[in-house]
Amino acid sequence: MNVLIIGSGAREHAIALKLHESQYCDKVFVAPGNAGTAKFGTTAAIDTHDFEELAKFATDFNIMMIVVGHENALVEGIHDYFQSSEYLKHILIIGPTKAGAQLEGSKDFCKAFFSKYNIPTAQYQTFTEDTYKDAVEYLRNHSYPAVIKADGLAAGKGVIIAQNFDEALDALEDLLRNKRFGKASSKVVIEEFLQGIEVSVFILTDGKEYVLLPEAKDYKRIGEGDTGLNTGGMGAISPVPFVTDEFMQKVKDRVIDPTLQGLQQENIPYTGFLFIGLMNVNGDPYVIEYNVRLGDPETEAILPRIKSDLFDLFTALHEHRLGSFKLEVDPRTAATVFLVSGGYPEGFEKGKEISGLDQVPEDVLVFHAGTKQDGDKLVNNGGRVIAVTALGDTMDEALAKANAAAETITWQDRVYRHDIGFDLRNPVKAK
Repeated sequence: MNVLIIGSGAREHAIALKLHESQYCDKVFVAPGNAGTAKFGTTAAIDTHDFEELAKFATDFNIMMIVVGHENALVEGIHDYFQSSEYLKHILIIGPTKAGAQLEGSKDFCKAFFSKYNIPTAQYQTFTEDTYKDAVEYLRNHSYPAVIKADGLAAGKGVIIAQNFDEALDALEDLLRNKRFGKASSKVVIEEFLQGIEVSVFILTDGKEYVLLPEAKDYKRIGEGDTGLNTGGMGAISPVPFVTDEFMQKVKDRVIDPTLQGLQQENIPYTGFLFIGLMNVNGDPYVIEYNVRLGDPETEAILPRIKSDLFDLFTALHEHRLGSFKLEVDPRTAATVFLVSGGYPEGFEKGKEISGLDQVPEDVLVFHAGTKQDGDKLVNNGGRVIAVTALGDTMDEALAKANAAAETITWQDRVYRHDIGFDLRNPVKAK
């Protein structure tokens, strides 16, 4: 069977690698892909927003399965587009319909869903430009820190943690009045700051049954010690030490089960991944957000730990066999370190030649994100450029291998964090 992966990041590179390894997968295609995905699949230079061209490609190359890595295509309704066509609806889509994708596409919708189905989350209110004065008054009486979020998709950069009223007011002005993220910030969600430690939990579900994937913890801030601006992700660790069986049972009972029950009650079909961003608050899980696809950089940490055939897992999803699927997971720790362009997440320069990839040990995985082949040179072509993943019997062993490999990969002004996993050496204990 031929498979098309939609997206161009390190997540899609990791998915391409796993599908390339499958005994059941004939050919892998990636649209639009990057310089790294070309090693495991054929690159198709198609914009992820161009559903008509993607449909033509799927027909021309006998695509039978599409794995949607990128959230934009899901929120824009790629699943619905293929389902609505007689000659495309036979294609298996890994990713929810537009209705299900609202869980990521609108934070206001998601928070309302939490409230309706008693899923633990932070207290919140939503505001628009028309209720700007109410938002200011709400912030004036709010406790700090406060969390301010653009309602729509903002590439992982639409969340501001304001330490005081002045910072919150600046963020509100930037999002609502200056439209920093365009339509995505036409609404703003203001919520309480939860004190705890984050973890990302993933399931693959058909809307009723699900398979629980390895959990991970990612690191969003650009600077050491979790300082500076939010990014798309600077690294990840899997498994997470404080995620005990007892903690995970709470996640299943309080979050996963009511979420699937809510989707069924709302008549929202769902076939794909669900990323559950959690905060461990004194041993209790609170949901920060949902994503309707695999996370990045978490994917680069969790997929290398999955020993089961990924294509077989996707087939089980569409044959409604997830309840009996036994996922085999490597017990070792995976550590992922992301190398980014200097200046990211704000302004940065592209076209800088990348060197040192040939020095990376064979047992360390290198996933391309913002890379491009320029003649015989590999150059940076984005903010987050390369993810390096290593496995080890301990977290420290995995980190040592990942950091050593990261150091060998260089280009002008490249940056990476040396402290991924720093907070897990003395983790918050889950009860």
